[in-house]
Amino acid sequence: MQPNVSIIVLNYNGREDTLACLRSLQHVTYPNLRVVMVDNASTDGTVEAVRAAHPEVTILETGANLGFTGGNNAAIKEAIQQGADYVMLLNNDTIVAPDFVSVMVEVMEKDPTIGVTGPMIYYYSNPEVIWSAGGEIDWKHGTTSMIGLNEVDLSQFGLSPRGVDFISGCALMARREVWEKVGLLDDQFFMYYEETEWCVRAGRAGYKLAVVPMAMIWHRISIEERAVSPRTYYYMVRNRLLFLHKTRATYQSWFYTITEYARTFMSWSLRPKWQNRRHLRGTMLKAVRDYSRGRYGQMTV
Repeated sequence: MQPNVSIIVLNYNGREDTLACLRSLQHVTYPNLRVVMVDNASTDGTVEAVRAAHPEVTILETGANLGFTGGNNAAIKEAIQQGADYVMLLNNDTIVAPDFVSVMVEVMEKDPTIGVTGPMIYYYSNPEVIWSAGGEIDWKHGTTSMIGLNEVDLSQFGLSPRGVDFISGCALMARREVWEKVGLLDDQFFMYYEETEWCVRAGRAGYKLAVVPMAMIWHRISIEERAVSPRTYYYMVRNRLLFLHKTRATYQSWFYTITEYARTFMSWSLRPKWQNRRHLRGTMLKAVRDYSRGRYGQMTV
């Protein structure tokens, strides 16, 4: 029998995206698959809609907005209790290729040293353009980035698994033993940077991380909208600092990071071309202040 795979789809007031994602998962060809939709206390009727349209899906209701970390952690624990051999985190705003699970499992079954994998992720609105071919960490500057971002796919990443520094939480599959040895996502992050920190833990525990180019999904995402969202920017600033702290980054990483924030703040304040970002200055200061005071988890007003 094929290994048991549990796919976790986290939802928070994203009914239409979630229903579309679950419809695509119905076409997945992998034979031993269990799909869990975990809901963070949505108020848009997602649970009722999923229950009616997808009786094959297990629904886990958390009763509160626990963020990306808390919602997924509840489902990861449940999946392991149910005997999952592999547990995958999958964003609800994705559409998947029918064979993506089979391709990833085959890679991991052939190479037991690979503990974590992810697929190639493309833009849903531009299906040939890459959003992520895995992630890399620049420890000198304290930055993280997506490999292949905004590149047209011309097979430049080949057909074989490629080692990376981290896998996006948009679609991350890990062996049961990795979750058990490394632990769950860190709830202090709430959302953003949590999977990167977790992948660093997995790598330091001796597991290889790899992107599987032949496994493909498409992500409904707009970088432009995220760039000007105060809520998203808050987590990206605070959690970058938290990430550096958790991973014991060098003084050089800290120096570059703090210098970058200071320059950004000054540019937004003084340069007319950045006037559309000035509303984020207070968000930056709050994020830095909250980190310095140990205020983690969900952002407070």
